Amino acid sequence: MTRLALGIFVAFLVCSLSAGTQSPSPTPTEPQARRAVLVTGASTGIGRKTAELLAASGFFVYACARKEADLQALNAIPNVQSIRMDVTKPDEIAAAVKTVRDAGRGLYGLINNAGVAAVGPLIEMRDEDLTYQLDVNVYGPFRVTKAFAPLLIESKGRIATTGSISGVVSSGFGGAYCMSKHAIEAYTDALAAELLQFGIQVSVIEPGNYRSEIWNGVRQRLIDGGYGGEGSHYKDQFRQALDMPTDLTDQKEPDEVAQAFLHALSDDKPKRRYMVVPNREQAEVTIKAVILRAVQLNQDQPYSYDRDGMIKLLDEAMSEASHGSQGMSE
Repeated sequence: MTRLALGIFVAFLVCSLSAGTQSPSPTPTEPQARRAVLVTGASTGIGRKTAELLAASGFFVYACARKEADLQALNAIPNVQSIRMDVTKPDEIAAAVKTVRDAGRGLYGLINNAGVAAVGPLIEMRDEDLTYQLDVNVYGPFRVTKAFAPLLIESKGRIATTGSISGVVSSGFGGAYCMSKHAIEAYTDALAAELLQFGIQVSVIEPGNYRSEIWNGVRQRLIDGGYGGEGSHYKDQFRQALDMPTDLTDQKEPDEVAQAFLHALSDDKPKRRYMVVPNREQAEVTIKAVILRAVQLNQDQPYSYDRDGMIKLLDEAMSEASHGSQGMSE
């Protein structure tokens, strides 16, 4: 793995666990002041930024975290009530549902943000690391959304999940993480089709590389798991990975990601997908990956489109998007 490739992978990896500080406080609006939203993984990064922004915008926010210190810090924010919830523990999810229902505010919005990263080559990855990755990033949103669905149906509310540009672009050593975020892409589309009849809008927010300390934890997990040791086919690549600088604090704060969540919850016509990246390079890599996949699907098959046919399909899709259509489920 070259330093460039590894750097791109780290950029994709940090999407859902970015560290942040206080967001700007817009003026609250009356309709939002009556709406409650639950945010998982709200202790730091994108989750914390989003909880702060929504609370400052007039929403009442149930902010979920696992550690007592984080719960207390969240409770100190106006319009925020913290809830202890680990998305891998059904009993804590059930308790959170009871807390929200008993409060009597209902629930208008659900933000599935909690996420983790486990990396390593797929042919050497331990089963428990892949299980851990999917349990939090895929089964977590599945469990939480299923549990809160009755409340969201009652309110005809909104659901938004933290995906990633890693749900579009896959990279070596990041296979498990990319698999989990690709799954969120499919989950979003299927869920949107199923909930359309209830008036629920479903979105996925796909961040790129924002400020984060995630690589420190990822590197330690690589060491603890024995990756790159005797018998590994990837010793040189792991050595390069472990030698890379881990300080990403010079990256942009994820304020733009929080703004995307606010739009998904408050706009009359929320988008199905919000790609939010800090620079043109990450946008270009991601869009090119989508185009390449379309070209590969179309290549040398009995019903292939020629260039004009492909451009016509692209024009039609762009027209649908500009008119607010979220996709084929509509």
